[in-house]
Amino acid sequence: MSTLRFNGVSARRGERLVLDGISASIPSGHLAAVIGPNGAGKSTLLDIASGLKRPTQGSVEIGGVDLHRLGWRELARLRAYLPQRAGVDWPITVERVVALGLTPSLPAFGGVPASWLPAINEALQACDLLELRDRPATQLSGGELARAMLARAIVGNPALLIVDEPTAGLDPRHAIDAVQRLRGRADAGCTVLMAIHDLDLALACADSILAIRDGRLLAHGPIHEVVTEAVLTSLYEVPVRLLRDGDGMSVRFLKSGVHS
Repeated sequence: MSTLRFNGVSARRGERLVLDGISASIPSGHLAAVIGPNGAGKSTLLDIASGLKRPTQGSVEIGGVDLHRLGWRELARLRAYLPQRAGVDWPITVERVVALGLTPSLPAFGGVPASWLPAINEALQACDLLELRDRPATQLSGGELARAMLARAIVGNPALLIVDEPTAGLDPRHAIDAVQRLRGRADAGCTVLMAIHDLDLALACADSILAIRDGRLLAHGPIHEVVTEAVLTSLYEVPVRLLRDGDGMSVRFLKSGVHS
C-alpha cells in the first residue's frame, strides 16, 4: 500500500512559518492535485512528502511508515520526485536519462546493464519515447524532454510519484499529455501528488484536491465535494465561476468585484 499521509505538518523557512499544521491523506492509486497561489507552500509540501525536507513539526507516512524511518535506499525505491523544470545539460541519450532513474551512480557514458533494459523499455513505451531512445536529450523539444523526465521518474515503478508543476512551460497539447500520463500512473496503482497551477487540467484529471493558502490547508477532499466557487474565490482572492458541461468542470476567473 502506498497511502500518503500528512500528520500535522508544519515547516519554517528562517523565522517564517511556511506550512501550518497540514493534515491530509491520499489513498493508493489516487491522483491528488495541490493548488494555491504563488508562495502558498505547495513546493515545500512536496519537498517534505519526498523526504528532501524535514517538517518542523508533524510527520509524513508512506503506507503507514514514517518517511524518516526509511533508509535512503528504501525511500528511493518507494517514491520518485520530479521537480519543476527538470532538465539535462549533457548530450546523453534519452535511454540513458531514463536509466538514471534506476540508480544515481550510473556512469554518464557506456553500456546500460542488460538486466535494466526491460524496465527501461517499458518506461520509454509508456511515455512514447521508443523512437527517441538514441537521441541526445539536449536535442529534445520541451514536450519530449518532459516525457523523458517522467520516464526517468517512473522507470523504477515507484509506489509514490511526486511532481512539481508538470505543465510549466508546456504548450496546451503537451500539458494535457503530461497530466494524462500522470493519470495513467494513478490508474495503474501509483499514488500521485502533483502541484499545479492549471486548474482546468487539475479538475479534469485529479481525484482529489489539496487547496493551500498561506501555508494552511483551506480544503481537502474529492473534487466534487470541495471544489466550489466560494473555496476557489477565497483561495485566490479573485471571484470565480465554475462552468459545467458534458466534458466536466472548468474555472473562469472574473474581473475583481464582478460576480454576475
